[in-house]
Amino acid sequence: MFGSRKFEKNEWGISVSIYYTSLAVRILAYYARLESFIRRDIIGINMDKIKVMLAEDHVVVREGTRELIQREDDMEVVGEAGDGEEAVALASRTKPDVIIMDVNMPKLNGIEATKQIKAMMPSVAVLVLTAYDNDQYVTALLEAGAAGYLLKNIKGRELIDAVRAVNAGESILSPKIARKVLNRFAVSGTKSLGEPVANILSERELEVLKLAAKGLSNRDIAEQLFLSIRTVQAHLGNIFNKLDVGSRTEAILYGLKKGWFSVEDLS
Repeated sequence: MFGSRKFEKNEWGISVSIYYTSLAVRILAYYARLESFIRRDIIGINMDKIKVMLAEDHVVVREGTRELIQREDDMEVVGEAGDGEEAVALASRTKPDVIIMDVNMPKLNGIEATKQIKAMMPSVAVLVLTAYDNDQYVTALLEAGAAGYLLKNIKGRELIDAVRAVNAGESILSPKIARKVLNRFAVSGTKSLGEPVANILSERELEVLKLAAKGLSNRDIAEQLFLSIRTVQAHLGNIFNKLDVGSRTEAILYGLKKGWFSVEDLS
């Protein structure tokens, strides 16, 4: 009799232990699902993938670039074009965030394709990836609205970082190329006789733009102006909207052309 009661007690204790363990597992699972819903519904905008389009006539290069992009959790390739005309049409359909653009392509070269795409979608970031280190190409593409210019001898990780950077509005140019471009546009730019900068940008926005033109990152600008990084990003967003551009490069060139600042201001 005594032994039987002891067995019943132990059996009850085991049952209670199993019950509470099961309950704890269900509670943890519930909160895990709840956290997932919160992340998707409340901050889901930050989890969206960067939509990348490729414009490259060499199939092997295009395939390699696609595989490189698709490995990243925050990126996806939404389309591939083998010539400039196809690139323009495809960009209109797929609405990419970033276009990796070659220069020499059949039917329509990268310069003309960039012009047409930027005319349709000013906010898209065009990142040029080419084998040609040519000052005329660089200048023409930046005038057309490209956000960055890279050579095909870069490493894969550098290209991935560049895609993220131009998507965030950063400028991707080597210091050597950047200086040549700034000097060229500063020489050709003249003081605007139209609407002054004060009627377009606030004093703080112009200050942010000048620091961006010096090559400072968002973090560096924030530290120098005693602002938060989020505030700097908001200022840059306002600048892009007011000037109807999609990158720092375009905004800087716009300011140089209008005579709002000079190369000396950026040294």
